[in-house]
Amino acid sequence: MSSLLLGGLVFVFLSAATSIGMMIRARLPDHHLNSESKDVIRLATAVVGTLSALALGLLIASAKSSYDNAEAEMRTAAARILLLDRVMAHYGPETDHARQLLRELIEKRLSRGWTAETTDEASGQQLGEYQDIETVQGDLRSLSPQDAVQRSLQARALEVSGMLAETHWLLVESGREGLPWAFLTVLVCWLGLLFATFGLQAPPNPTVLSILFVCALSVAGAVFLISDMANPYIGLVRVSDAPLQSAIERLGKP
Repeated sequence: MSSLLLGGLVFVFLSAATSIGMMIRARLPDHHLNSESKDVIRLATAVVGTLSALALGLLIASAKSSYDNAEAEMRTAAARILLLDRVMAHYGPETDHARQLLRELIEKRLSRGWTAETTDEASGQQLGEYQDIETVQGDLRSLSPQDAVQRSLQARALEVSGMLAETHWLLVESGREGLPWAFLTVLVCWLGLLFATFGLQAPPNPTVLSILFVCALSVAGAVFLISDMANPYIGLVRVSDAPLQSAIERLGKP
């Protein structure tokens, strides 16, 4: 489900809960909504409101952490790609083919996207990314070092390429985590209860309706941000591929 669709559904759900509360208010006898009853309702909903605020804060913090980690992984991967290319360049012209494969791998990544679904699966004549990096590693293993310097460079290149392969598999595994849907569902139910009580207590005038509309839109926006940042490689709030764009400009230089 897209983040925008999820946010829209939350907004509709909260608006409907508010409308139901107002409809119930119009049908209840007056003594059900006297000052003592409203005080009890406010105290009861304060508990749910506190729980909802804590849950919403935890989800936002978790989504922001996922986004920050993905951004750091992007920069780290770009740095390792440049490091691998420079190590191979220092080895000698024997690594030209491996360097070309590395460049093609990054070009493919930029064209296909930075998600587990697009990088881990073959597409037409293109291999999955893990097969590309394994081909680079195969070229590195087939080298025949002539001295201690080349042996050291070969070992370093294999080490860095192994880190790149590990980054890929971490992306594949973390890409299947997604949102804690049970947690989010319970949170939306709590919020629906809160907005229903708002409608139950509020007089149906334009000012109150406008404020409740803005509040519902704000909460739906928070849910949208949570969903979008929890999937940092797709959506509107996504990790920039600028580090890779910068890296590819430096690849292949002598």
